[in-house]
Amino acid sequence: MVMRSAVARTALVVLVLVAAAACGKKTPPVARAVPPPPPPPPPASTAVPRPPAPPTPVAEPTVVPPEPVRDDSIASASLDDINRNSPLKPVFFEYDSSEIADDARGVLDANAAGLKKYPAWTVTIEGHCDERGTPEYNLALGERRAVAARAYLVSLGISADRLRTVSYGKEFPFEPGHDEAAYAKNRRAHFVITAK
Repeated sequence: MVMRSAVARTALVVLVLVAAAACGKKTPPVARAVPPPPPPPPPASTAVPRPPAPPTPVAEPTVVPPEPVRDDSIASASLDDINRNSPLKPVFFEYDSSEIADDARGVLDANAAGLKKYPAWTVTIEGHCDERGTPEYNLALGERRAVAARAYLVSLGISADRLRTVSYGKEFPFEPGHDEAAYAKNRRAHFVITAK
């Protein structure tokens, strides 16, 4: 019995050792691969993006025009001499009309250029008629002719303050004849420089 008990003890020891060895050989559990958490979203920007800066303007050089050259003969002349050789030409009209014709527009354009060249000049525009018609009618027609010429010059930029009008009707003819050639020369708006 002693032997049996020794065998039983040995068996028990072996069993305990096997059990202990079995417990010691436990494999640890396999760790599963867990994906990393996603990166946090970028913070919401409340600032509005700035627009690009405007281009830098190019500095242009300032061009100063030269002083206009004055014609010394006109600038130093008396009013009588200027009017005798006037750079301002008369405008002619059709019979019984105060309409400015196309050729008269060209003359008035040139007169406006002269008045712009000499901005100190003051001008009287005289309205004239031929000898036909009553004095009253011709005075009114002469006034309409002078006013039409003045209005055209003002439309070209000449100051109205520089332009006076007067009508002489048929009282002061430029051509004393009594035919159509003389009448055509007397139907006019005539320019007289009254101050410089």
